[in-house]
Amino acid sequence: MTYFMPGEKNANEMLISFMEGVTKRNPGEPEFHQAVHEFAANIFPFIEDKPIYQEMRIMERLVEPDRAIYFRVPWTDDAGNIRVNRGFRVQFNNSIGPYKGGIRFHPNVNMSVLKFLGFEQIFKNSLTGLPMGGGKGGANFNPKGKSDNEIMRFCQSFITELYRHIGSYTDVPAGDIGVGAREIGFMFGQYKRITNQFSGVLTGKGLQYGGSKLRTEATGYGAAIFLNEMMKESGRFIEGKRISISGAGNVATYAAEKILQLGAKPITLSDSSGFIHDPEGITQEKLEWVKELKQERRGQINEYVKEYPTATFHEGRPWNVPTDIAMPCATQNELSLGDANTLIKNGIIAISEGANMPCELDAVNAFKQANVLLGPAKAANAGGVGISGLEMSQNSTRVSWSNEKVEQHLNQMIERIHAQCVEHGRSENGVDYVKGANIAGFIKVADAMLAYGHV
Repeated sequence: MTYFMPGEKNANEMLISFMEGVTKRNPGEPEFHQAVHEFAANIFPFIEDKPIYQEMRIMERLVEPDRAIYFRVPWTDDAGNIRVNRGFRVQFNNSIGPYKGGIRFHPNVNMSVLKFLGFEQIFKNSLTGLPMGGGKGGANFNPKGKSDNEIMRFCQSFITELYRHIGSYTDVPAGDIGVGAREIGFMFGQYKRITNQFSGVLTGKGLQYGGSKLRTEATGYGAAIFLNEMMKESGRFIEGKRISISGAGNVATYAAEKILQLGAKPITLSDSSGFIHDPEGITQEKLEWVKELKQERRGQINEYVKEYPTATFHEGRPWNVPTDIAMPCATQNELSLGDANTLIKNGIIAISEGANMPCELDAVNAFKQANVLLGPAKAANAGGVGISGLEMSQNSTRVSWSNEKVEQHLNQMIERIHAQCVEHGRSENGVDYVKGANIAGFIKVADAMLAYGHV
């Protein structure tokens, strides 16, 4: 890592030197480089006149995980064959609370992806106002096409190694892509069996055994609420707006559900097979059909057009469809510079990121230059981990809150996150939500690190 003394370089020079060091120390990790660069580009100008953050090497310390765990996950398929996958857990920073972040099962899971996700999680969790640090984990296991018994055996093998590294005061994983209530149940059951403890060590649990109401809906709901707050702040309204949404899992479907409640019209959903465009709007009835398709039958979104013939199915992602607002809710880097230019040409006014880092860095810059409202993931999709934090609180006190109480907390949390972004991102040209989220998330974590000294 390149070191320099305060006052030796300006913010841009510090950024260049810093990123050279990050890239050299973390070769072959493009997703991690992207996440750090997007964050550091806002932080170095902020700390340029604050020498204590430079003297204490806060940025250099932030980009190094506390630890990264890599392990073998052997399991047996239904044919009796022994299979082997890689498991990971990146415990990035616990300055403000136990490590907190999801577990992802997907073939593209590797250390770069998990380090980017864990790094983003530090500041997302900070924005919630809850005592949670940042971490992420997963495996290069693909649950698609696997039987329930195969997934159970994999989850049990995965947690048999991971259990020794987690705990309700140490590291509290949750679900992510490929890890839903079924997988969390299998992992929590094995953790309980091994440790003989019933504790709040995993979130996203079923309501029967310690889960929180609204956890399934929270990420999508939060992204829609944040979008509504951005629109109101800019003097515009969400009612009647066409909204293109990517994805068809929990985040996408519940974002669409909240969008409907707010008076807007979702017109697209997608999965790995392509996307559907329903110009008449995806109603609540249609959403319930999609939820059943994806959660129960585990089908492809192209089946939608058979049920609702006014819709059309297309390959790729939905960013060429004329729309007012876009909500990328599928996966990282799903929206390119070319997609951004198409959306801008078609008159896009706002983006709310439901997935983690779904826009490429060039796309983010294009949206900023075009004065498109952009709610970054660490702020816009923080509702999910926020409700996970509330699940931890409920587990600690052995209580279960009502839907109304949890939803009230969710709304208040997103409103507070939005206010922090406005406070730190406002300029004469409006609000830079990316800048605001990065700075607001940084301050709390950095000040805690200062309090601890050289650790």
